[in-house]
Amino acid sequence: MLPRIKELRNEYHISQQELANAVLVSQQSIYKYENKNVDPSIDTLIKIAKFFNVSVDYLIGISDTKEIAKKSSSIHLLTEEISSIHEFRLLDPCLQKIVISIIHEMQGIKAVSHKE
Repeated sequence: MLPRIKELRNEYHISQQELANAVLVSQQSIYKYENKNVDPSIDTLIKIAKFFNVSVDYLIGISDTKEIAKKSSSIHLLTEEISSIHEFRLLDPCLQKIVISIIHEMQGIKAVSHKE
């Protein structure tokens, strides 16, 4: 049983189904990880940890340190930015590519307007 999965989902307002979609398992699997004595595969555990940007040690309760150790040149994100990243991760891969292309297009427009 991994109660921290539920804690993180609640913190980020993510349903079991949304997390399941993001890590490619069923909603029932997420329910079992949270409430039953069913452990995810190592691969799924890593995907969940990456999704929430926490260590696997934190996720399974070995550590109480939530954040992954950051490099000295790490970028500090605002809560809104973190939320947007989580929403992006919930998108279908095709929609993610569209969002990325829109961002690149907007950056090109911004670059052109600065040159003029």
